Amino acid sequence: MAVANAIRGAGGEDPARRLYSRIGNFLVEQRLDPDPANYAFAYHLLADPDGPLARAVAALTDGGVRLTQRDVETLGVDAKPVAGNAVKAAAQKADGLVAQTQMQVEGFEDMVTAIRAETEGFGRDLAASAEEMQRSATGDISEIARITAAMLERVRSAEERLDSATREASDLRKKLEEARDNARRDPLTDLPNRRAFEEAYAAQAATGENICLAVCDIDHFKSVNDRFGHAVGDRVLKAIAEALSTSCKGHLVARYGGEEFAVLFAGVDLETARATLDTARATVATRQYRLREDDAPLGAVTFSAGITLATGEDSYHSLFKRADQLLYAAKSAGRNCLRTD
Repeated sequence: MAVANAIRGAGGEDPARRLYSRIGNFLVEQRLDPDPANYAFAYHLLADPDGPLARAVAALTDGGVRLTQRDVETLGVDAKPVAGNAVKAAAQKADGLVAQTQMQVEGFEDMVTAIRAETEGFGRDLAASAEEMQRSATGDISEIARITAAMLERVRSAEERLDSATREASDLRKKLEEARDNARRDPLTDLPNRRAFEEAYAAQAATGENICLAVCDIDHFKSVNDRFGHAVGDRVLKAIAEALSTSCKGHLVARYGGEEFAVLFAGVDLETARATLDTARATVATRQYRLREDDAPLGAVTFSAGITLATGEDSYHSLFKRADQLLYAAKSAGRNCLRTD
């Protein structure tokens, strides 16, 4: 209620000075920093108390809840750059686009309501004019012409607004599709991430085809980071991602987290999946890795993996757990090898 009152404001002084004062009071009440982005947000909010931004803020603060800085950034009015890693940035960008979509939907609703009201007004005016003409034998069509011309102008204006809103919706749709894709992709390797992998498994399981799931882990990866730094470690991760993607082409390869990758083999038997993954393992193990800066040898880079075939009784978690246990069996067997059921 306090925020709603702040948005509405009060009379009794110069409008510009009143708006300036309300912006300051709003930032203080919401405990927001007085930086340019927050000033811009408050200005857009308070200058249009009936607009979609005001309604979105009212919904967020219902019950006396204060806005957070992330709320301001999510609603997307000159938001400050998002700090943190790329995954967090992608998630917050998606949140912001969702908020923008909600605001645009409300804007469409306002527009449709206004057009409906104009159409109803035109109908009433036209009916009244027709009745007047029926009562008058000398009536002319000038009044109908005037009403029709006015309505045509309203329709033209409404068409322009709808055309502009449609273009904005199309642009926003493209941004949403990009955000959805980014939310399911690992920013370092550009592979699908864990979320995308689990969704793909669910979709594939519904088809009834064979599914083999492999979990792969780079051997002694911590020592690579410790000896050469995280920049070199990142290049190793990208090299493993490329090798797995090339050797397992046609199957889903994902970066599951850290130095762990997962592969979803669909429509093949366990032996075919194992042979395909072993080709990737051998490719990685035989490659000579060198430091980009001085061409010094990096040493052997290998990975171990566990791979298993799904049964009708498996859930995703039971299948993954079995593959993970097989991975650790491969580690215990000396690394740089695969283990299957």
